[in-house]
Amino acid sequence: MYKLTQQQHEQLLCFWICTGPHKCSSSSTYHSFLDAADVVLLRSQLLGWYDKEKRELPWRTTAMTETDVNIRTYAVWVSEIMLQQTQVTTVKDYYNKWMKRWPTVHDLAAATLEEVNQMWAGLGYYSRGKRLHEGAQKVVSELKGQMPQTADSLLKQLPGVGRYTAAAIGSIALGQVTGAVDGNVIRVLCRLRAIGADSTSPAVTEALWDLANTLVDPERPGDFNQAMMELGARICTPKAPLCSQCPVQTHCRSYRKKPLIVPDIEDCGNTETCSLCPSEPWDDELGVLNFPRKPAKKPPRQERTLSCVVIRRQEEGEDEYLLTQRPDKGLLAGLWEFPSLLLDGENSETKQKKLLCAEISRILGTRLTESLFQSVGEVVHIFTHIHQTYIVYSVCLKDGKTQTKTDNTQWLSRSALHEAAVSTGMKKVCVKPWCVVQRSPHTAQIKQTILALEAEKK
Repeated sequence: MYKLTQQQHEQLLCFWICTGPHKCSSSSTYHSFLDAADVVLLRSQLLGWYDKEKRELPWRTTAMTETDVNIRTYAVWVSEIMLQQTQVTTVKDYYNKWMKRWPTVHDLAAATLEEVNQMWAGLGYYSRGKRLHEGAQKVVSELKGQMPQTADSLLKQLPGVGRYTAAAIGSIALGQVTGAVDGNVIRVLCRLRAIGADSTSPAVTEALWDLANTLVDPERPGDFNQAMMELGARICTPKAPLCSQCPVQTHCRSYRKKPLIVPDIEDCGNTETCSLCPSEPWDDELGVLNFPRKPAKKPPRQERTLSCVVIRRQEEGEDEYLLTQRPDKGLLAGLWEFPSLLLDGENSETKQKKLLCAEISRILGTRLTESLFQSVGEVVHIFTHIHQTYIVYSVCLKDGKTQTKTDNTQWLSRSALHEAAVSTGMKKVCVKPWCVVQRSPHTAQIKQTILALEAEKK
């Protein structure tokens, strides 16, 4: 009589669970963890790898060494907000500078929004800094200076804190036993359990959170969640996963999946009604890259913006540059920029000069002539959802005492401009050497400024 191996027995059991008369009409147990021993083993393997391979990061050090729970929670909160849509290597310097200047939530609450924007400049997604500031002021004014102490209260009481951020802070800073699902964890879990449906759909989202809450280690929830993120960031990467180095490879359904002529006995046998299975067939060439699957991104909308570098010449000291402040809501809220106008459709250079001349004349309360405005080139900056092209002009004012007649404007020297709360896109406008062409007697001055800014940036 033919005797099944242990692996074949497990496969048949899985097949029966997925296709038997009791099968679930929405998603099968193929996409979950049935065996408690497997969960315990995965925790051990992942944490063992993390203890040996984890990166030394300042917020991790604070989470491990800071005994004051209020400071610890605040520090992790700051790091999690900064890490949203931003790489670790970029965040480290910003985090260290932030914590040095505002080491407690009381310090941040006492700061001005202008100071916060200035510190955040260059980090992107600028509303995050504003929400941190608003949250700190709320903690001090409404919560008696005490940070919320559970994931639920963090979610409800702090602006800009969503489900993932609350769970991450709760587990890392407070030791709360809760899973945390970010982009890295989505990728890891989808591959581990061969979840191929749209990873942004409500059904998949809830399934992933259920998985995360099942797997999280009750003794080390913060370390486990960080280990999952670390695994996704360094091993289970989007395009070139290092499967041979993965500590939980034996648990990965997408890695173990092989091309077969007949359906794999270990596959989910309920694909027609399973809300977690992919709608498209498995691609042998992609392997684990079959998962996760997301809807195609909408192309960023195209925008063209006129931007004018207005220089106020000084007989002594540094020349100064005119900046205007953006509205306190919307894209790049509250940041400073060179006077700018959003274009509607294509415009000739003559029309562009006319528009800028009218705008700068309005700001300065004087009448300029269009001939003063010189075109110096274009600068492209990509936001998440906007492909922005800045069409750059310059104008040089000989009167060093020229004043503005509107609110929310200021004149800044080159060194002050370098430190101001100016967006990355706008900094590109003033540091591109090719923006200068020999078209007016003022371009030498502009070129000197641009090259100096470029040197400082390096």
